[in-house]
Amino acid sequence: MSITHQHDVLIIGSGAAGLATALHLAPDARVAVLSKQDLHASSTDWAQGGIAAVTHPADSEYEHIQDSLAAGAGLCHEPAVVHTIYHAREAIAQLQSWGVNFDREDNDFHLTQEGGHSFRRVLHVADATGHAVATNLIREARQQPNIELYTDHVAIDLITSAKIGRGNNRCLGAYVYNSGTGHVDVFAARCVIIATGGASKVYLYTSNPDGSTGDGIAMAWRAGCRVANMEFNQFHPTCLFHPHAKSFLISEAVRGEGGVLVLPSGERFMQRFDTRGELAPRDIVARAIDHEMKRTGSDCVYLDISHKPRALITRHFPTIYAKCAEHGIDITREPIPVVPAAHYTCGGVLVDLNGATDIPGLYAIGEASCTGLHGANRLASNSILECLVFARSAADHIRSALHEPYAAPEIPRWDESRVTDSDEDVVISHNWHELRQFMWDYVGIVRTNKRLQRALHRIELLKREVHEYYSNYRVGNDLIELRNLIHVAELIVRSAMMRTESRGLHYTLDYPTLLPEAKDTILSPGTWDPLDVMQPQLAQIR
Repeated sequence: MSITHQHDVLIIGSGAAGLATALHLAPDARVAVLSKQDLHASSTDWAQGGIAAVTHPADSEYEHIQDSLAAGAGLCHEPAVVHTIYHAREAIAQLQSWGVNFDREDNDFHLTQEGGHSFRRVLHVADATGHAVATNLIREARQQPNIELYTDHVAIDLITSAKIGRGNNRCLGAYVYNSGTGHVDVFAARCVIIATGGASKVYLYTSNPDGSTGDGIAMAWRAGCRVANMEFNQFHPTCLFHPHAKSFLISEAVRGEGGVLVLPSGERFMQRFDTRGELAPRDIVARAIDHEMKRTGSDCVYLDISHKPRALITRHFPTIYAKCAEHGIDITREPIPVVPAAHYTCGGVLVDLNGATDIPGLYAIGEASCTGLHGANRLASNSILECLVFARSAADHIRSALHEPYAAPEIPRWDESRVTDSDEDVVISHNWHELRQFMWDYVGIVRTNKRLQRALHRIELLKREVHEYYSNYRVGNDLIELRNLIHVAELIVRSAMMRTESRGLHYTLDYPTLLPEAKDTILSPGTWDPLDVMQPQLAQIR
């Protein structure tokens, strides 16, 4: 039986962005937080490296800003960069008040340096910073009576007044699949926040959890929001290469502490690509590794920190040491086999400095959003910082709106009377694999016009198959995620086709040079096949 829930604020996503926003709002609003799986199944929980913030007296916000702008390859929005970095200390203090205990040395924070940073400014909790952040935010949220946490709830589509024929467009809530009951519920709210993370699961190899399927980006796009810079997909240079090590990241901090990249022969190679060597930004390191693997025919390269003291390695990287040991690799004595993998979505739903989207009442925070902070390439350890800073900004903006008069409209329930259970789930699993395989082959670290055209052709075929399937069968987790992945894949490919240059994370052999003027790639709904926008989510709302 379908249920209707009513809250002041609905937050879709339970990572740092969603939970921090909920905690800021809890004193003044009734908040629902949706998690697709359990509360720890977020990219935040998987984050190893840390959070970049200026805390050392020899460092400065100016230098952090300049490093961020340089990494973004001319495409950062300076107001967003300044806003984020000047609120970093406040965000760190807030995390401490929520119980996060960063590593310290001699009564000061122990700071690491990562690629693209000109100073050691990354605060961390060993090599499991994200887990510490997530654990403390979850504990705090569970103690707040105004926050309701819903696990195993998968958002299908946003509800807007335009979709249900209620006048001017405004976000009213979301249709949500309850995995426990198998029914679709209505979650109505005055304000909705997309905090669903990125879309790296669109690629065959990724460092992200299984839930990183671009749900929020796809839902916002179908609801009528613009998206920006979706061609900039960050590939982390160093994921553990082992048949039984699924999606395990080797933190950038390993290179920051002196780890070097070598070929199977033991020869270093990064100095041939950038004077900064292993501390070059991620796009340069990932392309260098990709180039060397193809040149030598190697399955991987190696990251070697075994020349450092054993005590330093086991103290700073206990999680990495333990995981590698599980697979028979002693990182204190031998190099780590690594390969690049899709890691971070730098584009997303276009928002302002409050996290507000094009649709009144709808916000996007964290990796699902495009604030302008990252530009064409994210500076390492700026991601959780962005979540925390924009969580506060969005909460402040929403709080002011909650005092305004609001008449909640009647929202129609999800109607399953004309759909049936599927007896062809193999269609979903086959299409899921096909999509991720050709996105890896054609829209990966190095691109060409021909590869992008091939990818777009296959996306169009898959989109029609999945649209027909979605219109006739009851929804489930895999179908919801596949539908979102296909829409996100098209946004990535079309954005890449529009950029006739190589900039930051977008590198194409057809346009290897940089254009003199940096411009965002902004896509607006309704500019091509109408299957993308309004029709799919109306198929079962009757």
